[in-house]
Amino acid sequence: MSESVTVPDTTSTSSNAINGAVDTAVAAPGQARERTARVEAVQAQVQGDSSGEEEDEEDGEADIEDSQILEDLPDETEDIDLNHSRLNSASVEKLGLPRFREHLKRLCLRQNLISHIDPAVFNALTKLEDLDLYDNKIKHVGTALNNLTNLVSLDLSYNLIKHVPEELESHLTSLKTIYFVQNKISHIRNLSGFAATLRSLELGGNRIRQIEGLEALVNLEELWLGKNKITRLENLGTLKKLRILSIQSNRITKIEGLEELENLEELLLSHNGIPRIEGLEKNLKLRMLDLGNNFVERLENVSHLTQLEELWINDNKITTLQDVEPQLKHIQTLETIYLERNPVQTTEGSAYRRKLILMLPQLKQIDATYVKQV
Repeated sequence: MSESVTVPDTTSTSSNAINGAVDTAVAAPGQARERTARVEAVQAQVQGDSSGEEEDEEDGEADIEDSQILEDLPDETEDIDLNHSRLNSASVEKLGLPRFREHLKRLCLRQNLISHIDPAVFNALTKLEDLDLYDNKIKHVGTALNNLTNLVSLDLSYNLIKHVPEELESHLTSLKTIYFVQNKISHIRNLSGFAATLRSLELGGNRIRQIEGLEALVNLEELWLGKNKITRLENLGTLKKLRILSIQSNRITKIEGLEELENLEELLLSHNGIPRIEGLEKNLKLRMLDLGNNFVERLENVSHLTQLEELWINDNKITTLQDVEPQLKHIQTLETIYLERNPVQTTEGSAYRRKLILMLPQLKQIDATYVKQV
């Protein structure tokens, strides 16, 4: 019988907040409690709860042998979570992971001290579908993952990687989601090897200055490039299936290059240097438009976005409400608008919210406050 085992994190309550909820242990009746208790005991020893002795966090030393951490788990285990377990590269090599090669589908090693991925360990896990190495010290991937042809999701966020490894393209032919958040990537190389399968690419928090190398990703649905140094929206024309485009906190000064993205549903461009709303003529499926924290002076060129549900235009330079009604009144799907911290909020004073409700009776939320339904 397969089972899922989680090593609880007793030192952090938010370690899984970014990419998912905290995992729970699932096992066969009569066995789950005993095995989970064993794993919890191991975790407690690793963290020094019972011994009281100081441990060398950098070296990952512990009172219990690394080879014993997973010894009670059956070979049929499908899910192993070793989040925040102070494991270094040598520790991982001693875990005996290849023993689970026939059944293991998910392996979480996030928030550890791993700097090297050993091919002898990882290439044996050919049934793996989800590998999470978030927040370690990895600089290179090399050939360590080449045999993971069933891998669907790979998270290498918060490491020290300088480019998307070319080896991944030619071997990981099932990948749908890749996370490389907060690394040291400065250029997007040609990613044509992922053309057939990749659906979501997350490259936020890097050092990217230009959108490039994505032309072959014709099946991509989500592209996340926030917190980089991008100055222009370009080279996106072939991404016709894109539904979400996030380029927040960059250096964009003009909305352009989106003409071919007719399936776009969410466009996130907050915290840039955009002075004018334009270039959205073909993006008729937009449901969310976020232009908060820019330099927009006037609400314009959005009246044709008849499927819009949320409009974020807070923290800009809008001084009047005169364009609100003609631009938005006939968008019956619009439920939320953020206009706070524009000059108009100050000039209108207490009438600001009342006027918006009268102009746009379809609204359910203005800024952070719900509209009271009469």
